[in-house]
Amino acid sequence: MSEKEHEHFVHYELDGEPESTIAKVLTPSQILGDAGFDSKTNYLEQLLGHEIKSYRNEPNVEIEMKDGLRFLTKPTGPMPVS
Repeated sequence: MSEKEHEHFVHYELDGEPESTIAKVLTPSQILGDAGFDSKTNYLEQLLGHEIKSYRNEPNVEIEMKDGLRFLTKPTGPMPVS
């Protein structure tokens, strides 16, 4: 069997949209970048039941990726008003 046949996808959610990865560990910056977000202007929050874990000041901390994780993106600065 090739190594590709042993890859296991981890399925998680970002802003309510399904995402997946074969990585066992990702940083908030990598999760944002993989979804097309700029980690300089956005940060990641993780939904943990009724609590929220902010990674605003920890963009390079390692997160063990598991099925069912839920994340939100948040802007780092003020939102423009139209």
